Amino acid sequence: MRSNDSADSDHFSLVMSAMQIDSPKDLNVYKKAHVLVTEIFELSKCFPVEERFALTSQIRRSSRSICLNLREAWAKRRYEAHFISKLTDCDGENGETDSSLDFGRDCGYISPAKHAELASLSAEIGKMLSGMIKKAGSFAIPDRTAADSDL
Repeated sequence: MRSNDSADSDHFSLVMSAMQIDSPKDLNVYKKAHVLVTEIFELSKCFPVEERFALTSQIRRSSRSICLNLREAWAKRRYEAHFISKLTDCDGENGETDSSLDFGRDCGYISPAKHAELASLSAEIGKMLSGMIKKAGSFAIPDRTAADSDL
């Protein structure tokens, strides 16, 4: 009898091999992060003017950085350590975004219901990033320079 971890790993490998991911934009985590960015941008338009160079700017930058760092991670997936490092950056930006959502709620700029919705999406993104970090090797692409050197 196999453990759940082994079964989960096998399932993940089958799913990854069955689907072709040509761009980080094809990843569900990217799609969810993009939704978060868009929601935050629209919501932050209503923040007070005195927050323009503080919370408004910070929450927009950190949420956008999730997608931007994911694109960088994808470009570096040939090197597992670099891939993990950029995914860790994504996760850090996601945590920063979550904290900014808390500040927005606590200052009365974000309703408790909208905060709960966006915080839940942020938590889901965090879980997906953690899964990618744990299974980083599954996203790797072969290093062609090593293969080419055999010629």
